[in-house]
Amino acid sequence: MPRLQLLRFDHAPALLAFERENRAYFAASVPDRGDRYFSDFDERHAALMAEQAAGLCFFHVLVDDGGAVVGRVNLVDVADGSAELGYRIAERATGRGLATAAVREARGLAVTQYGLAALRAVTTLDNAGSRAVLARTGFVATGDVDLDGRPGLRFECDLRLETA
Repeated sequence: MPRLQLLRFDHAPALLAFERENRAYFAASVPDRGDRYFSDFDERHAALMAEQAAGLCFFHVLVDDGGAVVGRVNLVDVADGSAELGYRIAERATGRGLATAAVREARGLAVTQYGLAALRAVTTLDNAGSRAVLARTGFVATGDVDLDGRPGLRFECDLRLETA
Protein backbone atom coordinates (compact mmCIF):
# COMPACT_ATOMS: atom_id res chain seq x y z
CA MET A 1 0.00 0.00 0.00
CA PRO A 2 1.43 3.43 -0.90
CA ARG A 3 2.54 5.63 2.00
CA LEU A 4 1.97 9.37 2.39
CA GLN A 5 5.27 11.14 3.05
CA LEU A 6 6.13 14.77 3.64
CA LEU A 7 7.94 16.02 0.54
CA ARG A 8 11.74 15.91 0.73
CA PHE A 9 14.52 17.02 -1.60
CA ASP A 10 15.27 13.41 -2.55
CA HIS A 11 11.72 12.91 -3.84
CA ALA A 12 12.47 15.25 -6.77
CA PRO A 13 13.33 12.64 -9.46
CA ALA A 14 10.30 10.45 -8.66
CA LEU A 15 8.03 13.49 -8.43
CA LEU A 16 9.18 14.82 -11.80
CA ALA A 17 8.64 11.38 -13.36
CA PHE A 18 5.12 11.29 -11.86
CA GLU A 19 4.25 14.73 -13.26
CA ARG A 20 5.66 13.91 -16.72
CA GLU A 21 3.97 10.51 -16.96
CA ASN A 22 0.58 11.93 -15.98
CA ARG A 23 0.69 15.35 -17.62
CA ALA A 24 -1.93 14.66 -20.30
CA TYR A 25 -4.14 12.75 -17.85
CA PHE A 26 -4.11 15.62 -15.35
CA ALA A 27 -4.64 18.26 -18.05
CA ALA A 28 -7.97 16.64 -18.90
CA SER A 29 -9.39 17.69 -15.52
CA VAL A 30 -7.18 20.48 -14.13
CA PRO A 31 -5.26 23.33 -15.76
CA ASP A 32 -1.96 22.16 -17.24
CA ARG A 33 1.19 23.17 -15.36
CA GLY A 34 2.84 24.41 -18.55
CA ASP A 35 6.24 23.69 -20.07
CA ARG A 36 8.11 25.97 -17.62
CA TYR A 37 7.04 23.76 -14.71
CA PHE A 38 9.07 20.93 -16.25
CA SER A 39 12.01 22.95 -17.58
CA ASP A 40 12.45 24.78 -14.24
CA PHE A 41 11.55 21.81 -12.04
CA ASP A 42 14.69 21.82 -9.86
CA GLU A 43 14.34 25.50 -9.01
CA ARG A 44 10.62 25.08 -8.35
CA HIS A 45 11.22 22.06 -6.13
CA ALA A 46 13.78 24.02 -4.08
CA ALA A 47 11.29 26.90 -3.73
CA LEU A 48 8.59 24.49 -2.54
CA MET A 49 10.94 23.05 0.04
CA ALA A 50 11.70 26.58 1.30
CA GLU A 51 7.96 27.35 1.58
CA GLN A 52 7.47 24.12 3.50
CA ALA A 53 10.38 24.89 5.84
CA ALA A 54 8.76 28.27 6.55
CA GLY A 55 5.43 26.58 7.41
CA LEU A 56 3.60 28.26 4.53
CA CYS A 57 2.71 24.96 2.83
CA PHE A 58 2.91 21.23 3.50
CA PHE A 59 3.58 19.09 0.44
CA HIS A 60 3.08 15.33 0.52
CA VAL A 61 3.77 12.54 -1.94
CA LEU A 62 2.11 9.15 -2.02
CA VAL A 63 4.95 6.66 -2.58
CA ASP A 64 4.54 3.00 -3.57
CA ASP A 65 6.71 0.13 -2.34
CA GLY A 66 9.11 0.61 -5.26
CA GLY A 67 9.71 4.29 -4.47
CA ALA A 68 7.58 5.65 -7.31
CA VAL A 69 5.31 8.60 -6.64
CA VAL A 70 1.68 7.65 -7.36
CA GLY A 71 0.05 10.75 -5.91
CA ARG A 72 0.35 14.12 -4.25
CA VAL A 73 -1.62 15.75 -1.46
CA ASN A 74 -0.72 19.34 -0.72
CA LEU A 75 -1.83 21.84 1.89
CA VAL A 76 -1.01 25.30 0.56
CA ASP A 77 -1.55 28.89 1.60
CA VAL A 78 -1.44 28.01 5.28
CA ALA A 79 -2.68 30.98 7.32
CA ASP A 80 -5.01 31.70 10.21
CA GLY A 81 -5.53 28.01 11.01
CA SER A 82 -6.56 26.95 7.52
CA ALA A 83 -5.09 25.83 4.21
CA GLU A 84 -6.15 24.87 0.70
CA LEU A 85 -6.06 21.17 -0.13
CA GLY A 86 -4.99 19.94 -3.54
CA TYR A 87 -4.36 16.39 -4.67
CA ARG A 88 -3.73 14.28 -7.74
CA ILE A 89 -3.36 10.54 -8.24
CA ALA A 90 -1.50 8.84 -11.10
CA GLU A 91 -3.73 7.49 -13.84
CA ARG A 92 -2.44 3.95 -13.24
CA ALA A 93 -3.37 4.17 -9.54
CA THR A 94 -6.94 5.49 -9.82
CA GLY A 95 -10.01 3.56 -8.77
CA ARG A 96 -8.39 1.93 -5.74
CA GLY A 97 -9.43 4.40 -3.04
CA LEU A 98 -5.96 5.95 -2.79
CA ALA A 99 -7.19 9.54 -3.12
CA THR A 100 -9.78 9.09 -0.37
CA ALA A 101 -7.27 7.40 1.96
CA ALA A 102 -4.56 9.99 1.27
CA VAL A 103 -6.92 12.95 1.78
CA ARG A 104 -8.13 11.41 5.05
CA GLU A 105 -4.54 10.99 6.20
CA ALA A 106 -3.69 14.56 5.20
CA ARG A 107 -6.74 15.77 7.15
CA GLY A 108 -5.39 14.01 10.21
CA LEU A 109 -1.94 15.54 9.74
CA ALA A 110 -3.54 18.95 9.28
CA VAL A 111 -4.92 18.69 12.80
CA THR A 112 -2.25 16.72 14.67
CA GLN A 113 0.94 17.98 13.02
CA TYR A 114 0.10 21.36 11.53
CA GLY A 115 -2.50 22.71 13.98
CA LEU A 116 -5.09 23.54 11.34
CA ALA A 117 -8.82 23.88 12.00
CA ALA A 118 -10.17 24.14 8.44
CA LEU A 119 -9.36 23.17 4.86
CA ARG A 120 -10.60 24.54 1.53
CA ALA A 121 -10.61 22.88 -1.88
CA VAL A 122 -11.88 23.51 -5.41
CA THR A 123 -12.66 21.24 -8.33
CA THR A 124 -14.27 21.50 -11.71
CA LEU A 125 -17.89 20.43 -12.11
CA ASP A 126 -16.90 17.75 -14.60
CA ASN A 127 -14.49 16.08 -12.15
CA ALA A 128 -16.95 13.71 -10.50
CA GLY A 129 -14.16 11.64 -8.94
CA SER A 130 -12.70 14.62 -7.13
CA ARG A 131 -16.11 15.77 -5.95
CA ALA A 132 -16.75 12.26 -4.58
CA VAL A 133 -13.41 12.18 -2.73
CA LEU A 134 -14.14 15.55 -1.14
CA ALA A 135 -17.64 14.45 -0.09
CA ARG A 136 -16.32 11.19 1.41
CA THR A 137 -13.71 13.07 3.42
CA GLY A 138 -15.96 15.64 5.08
CA PHE A 139 -15.87 18.55 2.64
CA VAL A 140 -19.04 20.52 1.96
CA ALA A 141 -19.71 22.50 -1.22
CA THR A 142 -19.95 26.21 -0.41
CA GLY A 143 -20.29 27.90 -3.78
CA ASP A 144 -19.40 28.21 -7.42
CA VAL A 145 -15.96 29.09 -8.72
CA ASP A 146 -14.37 29.68 -12.11
CA LEU A 147 -11.24 27.58 -12.72
CA ASP A 148 -9.46 28.96 -15.76
CA GLY A 149 -12.75 29.38 -17.60
CA ARG A 150 -14.22 26.09 -16.40
CA PRO A 151 -17.14 26.00 -13.96
CA GLY A 152 -16.32 24.51 -10.59
CA LEU A 153 -17.22 24.28 -6.95
CA ARG A 154 -15.55 25.55 -3.81
CA PHE A 155 -15.50 23.23 -0.77
CA GLU A 156 -14.73 23.67 2.91
CA CYS A 157 -14.01 21.22 5.71
CA ASP A 158 -14.20 22.10 9.39
CA LEU A 159 -11.52 19.90 10.95
CA ARG A 160 -13.02 20.41 14.39
CA LEU A 161 -15.94 18.21 13.34
CA GLU A 162 -15.74 14.42 13.27
CA THR A 163 -17.31 13.92 9.82
CA ALA A 164 -14.80 11.84 7.92
